[in-house]
Amino acid sequence: MKKMNGIVLAGEPMALLMAKLEGPLDTVTEYSVGVAGAEFNVAVGMVRLKHKVAYATKLGNDPFGKFIVNEMNKNGISTELTTFSEQRSTGMMLKGLTSVGDPQIAYFRKGSAASTLSPEDIDRLNFDGFDVLHMTGITAALSDSAREATRCLIKRGREHGMLISFDPNLRPQLWPSRKEMYQFMNEIATQVDIFFPGIGEGRQMAELPNATAEEICSFYRRLGCKLVITKDGSAGAFFDCEQERGCVPGFRVDHIVDTVGAGDGFATGVLSALMEGLTLPEAVLRGNAIGAIQVMSRGDNDGLPTREELEYFLRNKIKKERSA
Repeated sequence: MKKMNGIVLAGEPMALLMAKLEGPLDTVTEYSVGVAGAEFNVAVGMVRLKHKVAYATKLGNDPFGKFIVNEMNKNGISTELTTFSEQRSTGMMLKGLTSVGDPQIAYFRKGSAASTLSPEDIDRLNFDGFDVLHMTGITAALSDSAREATRCLIKRGREHGMLISFDPNLRPQLWPSRKEMYQFMNEIATQVDIFFPGIGEGRQMAELPNATAEEICSFYRRLGCKLVITKDGSAGAFFDCEQERGCVPGFRVDHIVDTVGAGDGFATGVLSALMEGLTLPEAVLRGNAIGAIQVMSRGDNDGLPTREELEYFLRNKIKKERSA
């Protein structure tokens, strides 16, 4: 593939309060503060790999909103597509600490500034200088206007000739019903260039409870998707497009610290590689690598690697597995 310039991430970054001690969230008294959001994670990952990144979002004109902008500036993420609301507040979430399984999460985002994103907001954005647009299904779940804003983003991206990728990132608790959620995701899957379902998500959306990653890809290709990449955890990922299809094995991780952000790491790897002109199998391999690196760190994006760290991981992991 030809090399591409900057990437736009569109979604809702939230203030993240992470518990410092294990236990139910209603007993926690100490937190560290950061930024959460699937698109924010991808933005951080792309910057660490030296790509030009801008974040299209709406924040409250409040301390959390200003904190997030400061963090975006510190991470080298452009705020040229970020706007503020005087009427709505910035979303936030709590994240528990656990040594077993997934951490407890609590969202405080209903009625947030980002939930008021609308087609009018999107029409005011300038995408000049950017070749890629990445979104997740979380934004569309926030409100009816945010759902229409998602559709508008895709339309605007296509008008600008951008490569458009979409990760369903299912959040059933944010949708009126699972049926409406699945219908929306399956509609969007046919309108973007790359669709990134996880195997569990794909089984739900396709209503194929025992489907393999390959079968999920085939389902979405029959719907009309251009390129489907189904993530299957440590097993790797299966990709399917008109030109080629195949499975790229994953990397074994000895100790999983936190699974949050693994899918965002995968998207970071695939998109950064494609933007650099690598082949599709090479891109999926990089996605698998960054996903594996991310689960070895606490925090939604703390483990996302620099280019040097990524190359070190790949070099040593491949060498080790070949000698095994």
